[in-house]
Amino acid sequence: MAELINQHLQALRAKVTEMVKDLHELTIRIGQDELAKTVSDLRNRINEPFMFVIVGEVKAGKSSFINALLATGKEVTKVAPQPMTDTIQQIIHGDEEEVVVVNPFLKKILLPVDILKEIAIVDTPGTNTIVENHQAITESFIPASDLIVFVFEAKNPYRQSAWDFFKYIHSDWRKKIIFVLQQKDLMPDADLQINLQGVREYAEKQGIQQPLVFAVSAKQEDEGQYSISGFAPVRQYINQHITGGKAPFLKLHNSVATAHNINQRIEAGLSTRRQQYEADVHFRHEISETLQQQETKSLKQVDVLVENMLAGYDRITRKKEDELKEGLSFFTLLRRSIASVFSKQSSAKEWLEQLAKSLELELNQELHHKLNDGVGDLAESIQQMAKVIDLNIRSSQTILSNDHELFSDIAEKRSNVLRELQEAFSRFVSKAENFTDENLFPDKRPMSPNVATGSGLAVIGIILTAVTNGMVFDVTGGILTAIGLLFAGVSTRIKRKQVIDGFTGEVAKGRSKLEEEVSEQLKSYIKNLKVKIEGNFEKFDRLLEKEQKQLNELEQEHRELEEKIVALEQDIAV
Repeated sequence: MAELINQHLQALRAKVTEMVKDLHELTIRIGQDELAKTVSDLRNRINEPFMFVIVGEVKAGKSSFINALLATGKEVTKVAPQPMTDTIQQIIHGDEEEVVVVNPFLKKILLPVDILKEIAIVDTPGTNTIVENHQAITESFIPASDLIVFVFEAKNPYRQSAWDFFKYIHSDWRKKIIFVLQQKDLMPDADLQINLQGVREYAEKQGIQQPLVFAVSAKQEDEGQYSISGFAPVRQYINQHITGGKAPFLKLHNSVATAHNINQRIEAGLSTRRQQYEADVHFRHEISETLQQQETKSLKQVDVLVENMLAGYDRITRKKEDELKEGLSFFTLLRRSIASVFSKQSSAKEWLEQLAKSLELELNQELHHKLNDGVGDLAESIQQMAKVIDLNIRSSQTILSNDHELFSDIAEKRSNVLRELQEAFSRFVSKAENFTDENLFPDKRPMSPNVATGSGLAVIGIILTAVTNGMVFDVTGGILTAIGLLFAGVSTRIKRKQVIDGFTGEVAKGRSKLEEEVSEQLKSYIKNLKVKIEGNFEKFDRLLEKEQKQLNELEQEHRELEEKIVALEQDIAV
């Protein structure tokens, strides 16, 4: 029977060891050094005896309690008027008595005591000396402990530092805890009972159901007053619940429970990290949507601008066409030819030259007026696009804080990338060259030198005015040159229809060119500027892509590990 139990124990221990190994690898993958060290210690102690960790304030009587519990007749842990336990002392079984100094903060005491074959005892510094810096004990012993023995001075079990440390242990690790009121011989029994009840009630308020509280006197135990020392109930608890073959299984059960605790912390951390990732994806989607909406709005404004320009263009050219038709009628031309001989009235040729000049003047005035009205609205729309993006960046939601227990490095990296994004985009919108770069214009139209006097978003209106006025000047200049050449050859003998057809033909070509070039140039500017704005998010996009991949992998590993832990909890039922 014993052999079967041993085989079962070895099989379970192998499974637990493998599971903790997987957990260790996951903590390493996460990059959390402290947690990885904790799991490494847990992994190394799976084969060790059931571990008691004795905690309490300085002078609470921890060392005396340990000496009396072991009943070796020797002072295993030093008892002195001044605090002596300035290091962690691990008391384990050994064939011969020996003290091994592991490091300045840890020493092992080997004793040939039978009970130490099943349990190990860890004596710790006083909670009031380590509560501010409890890294050594918490990393090395609390997570891998199997039972926490909280020792209080019986006269005053309410000291804040002890209960602060209790809260830390209980809230973080949910370890099995028993409470010992030591030095009970120094107070009346009635007062002792009040303090025993006070500890029970406080422990219950902190979430411990049916807390076990013992009152002991190491002095009475050492003096042989076994019936009143209070150590008999403590030893009975140990015998009934821990020793006698139960300790190895309890050790495995506690190891699995600790692993589960750590894996749940990882789950909570991954959940927060996932929330941050999804918030960042939403933020990035909002940026893209904002850019798309602002681009659509700006492109529509280009259409309105071009439509208004063409309306003005049509009005002026129709007016001049009507004047041309009227002036080229037979009787009007004849009258001009005869009148020019006998008076100062202009000839047909001079009249056509005047008509061409007035067309040029009125057309430029009308188109520039329409441009000035429309470009302001368009520039404001483009400026608004950049301002909204800047606001979105600054108001991005932070869920994963830089002091996160597990993922502070990830949070800090994200914070740095976001800060760089904010700073880069602020620089982007403040520099005029980002809005005057010739790459923003398909035809590489050179910018006016006075644009350099502007800064950032403020130059957009100047740029658009300069570009559109330049385009209008080119288009109308070509039309007027062609019409001027057409009119230059006109005489009374030329056919009226050919002149009018030539005029309307040039006007129509000019209209198409004006519509095409202004629309294309402005829309290209808007689209190219959108691409440049998107370019600011390249590093952030790479961060999101990497985060998605890492999260998926870590969450998958966590789920697989959780399944193993749950299965082991069912196998190790205690």
